[in-house]
Amino acid sequence: MDSDSFPPEDLERSAAYTRLPDHPPFPADHRRPFKGLAGIFLSMLLMSSLVALIVNQDPRPRSNVNDDQRESTSPSMPESLMPLSRGVAQGVSEKAVREFSGGGPVYPWTNAMLAWQKTAYHFQPEKNWMNGPLYHLGWYHLFYQYNPDSAVWGNITWGHAVSRDLIHWLYLPIALVPSHWFDLNGVWTGSATLLPDGQIIMLYTGDTDNAVQVQNLAYPANLSDPLLLDWVKYEQNPVIVPPPGIGLTNFRDPSTAWYAQNGTWRVAIGSKVNTTGITLVYQTTNFTSFELMDGVMHAVPGTGMWECIDFYPVSTNSTIGLDTSVIGPDVKHVLKASLDDDKKDFYALGSYDPSNNTWTPDDPEMDVGIGLRMDYGKFYASKTFYDQTKQRRILWGWIGETDNAGDDLLKGWACVQVSLIYHRIKMSN
Repeated sequence: MDSDSFPPEDLERSAAYTRLPDHPPFPADHRRPFKGLAGIFLSMLLMSSLVALIVNQDPRPRSNVNDDQRESTSPSMPESLMPLSRGVAQGVSEKAVREFSGGGPVYPWTNAMLAWQKTAYHFQPEKNWMNGPLYHLGWYHLFYQYNPDSAVWGNITWGHAVSRDLIHWLYLPIALVPSHWFDLNGVWTGSATLLPDGQIIMLYTGDTDNAVQVQNLAYPANLSDPLLLDWVKYEQNPVIVPPPGIGLTNFRDPSTAWYAQNGTWRVAIGSKVNTTGITLVYQTTNFTSFELMDGVMHAVPGTGMWECIDFYPVSTNSTIGLDTSVIGPDVKHVLKASLDDDKKDFYALGSYDPSNNTWTPDDPEMDVGIGLRMDYGKFYASKTFYDQTKQRRILWGWIGETDNAGDDLLKGWACVQVSLIYHRIKMSN
């Protein structure tokens, strides 16, 4: 039976992705029967034994060379195809940062082994490399960092997909590409804000032609389009540039904006001062002109660069999620940061004082970067959004597999998105 015939609630057998009509169908899955595989295995074993026998009878003398002098017999990518470590020079997160995911010989994968690794339910593009969702006119929209040209980091654009249920997805045309001096080296992480009048504001980090991290504004060309296919970049971008005392490559990832008072909105941005991770906050009334607020919202020494800041309220007496702008006596705030130095996501629960724009953790010993993590596996650059239709908050996170860049090129893809729905969670002591 075709998988499309299963009901959507049959999560183990329903189709996860849907291609656009002009895309070719998925290749058929041709599998050999077990007996055929067994026969091939035995034949290969016999052939290997024969080759070994012939080699052992080779009368030529063998040279005494050490391991460093021997020619490697393990398969490896040609040097010209082995990509350099991604993202370091640009000051952004990269995949090949761990000792087990760096350069080196490529494991001798077979096509069947590579195909087996492709996920069924975690969202990923059809091919190549990837790394802020919103709900609009009946569709959930996912915008994701994407390299349309290769399975390694680079040429970062914004891919775009939509879903009715966060499980089955339609791939849409790329939303944003590097096209102006203010994002010529990449359209990096950003966040969406839904305004009360229905407008959608998208702030994102652009890597300029001079490798400076700036914050830019984009918005839909047609709000009546449920698929939001076309986007417009504000012609006077950037709207925020690094302030004095902040490194030009240490200023990125604007958060979803929250409403303060008197028509003003606030946006958090991650940065650092020396080895202290910090959260800067800007305020605006129109999203084209921003003012840096005094001080920092929060800082933790020794935690290094903070990126992908997330800041949102949670109720202390209710099981429903809260809109990002909610503030009150029965509300706590979560501050989350992705630590660029060790590629882990940390968060803490605390209290936000809008009068002086400071956030204080409930437990200083469990502060951001030294306490709780979002996940204790390979999980990074997470971001939540508020689903207003079901009054819930949904967390999205990025997973980069623990293989290396050479393997990714062989697979033809890298990285997946995972989601966690915060549902019926009630705060307690």
